[in-house]
Amino acid sequence: MTVGSQLKNTLAGLKGAQATIQLYAQQARHEQSQAAFQEGLIILSEVVESLAARLQEIELAEPQYKSL
Repeated sequence: MTVGSQLKNTLAGLKGAQATIQLYAQQARHEQSQAAFQEGLIILSEVVESLAARLQEIELAEPQYKSL
């Protein structure tokens, strides 16, 4: 498995985790729980953005990793 495909798989998994955490945040009954989920979403969003930017760099430097 190439670095590019590993990174794409990681991003897909993280985006799935974002959706799950968003669902938990909406269903949480306590404000403290909702706040914790929202804080986690913010951090996870930053990680996803960072990895997505890195994937773009890899695809520019190594065209064979570019999505079809």
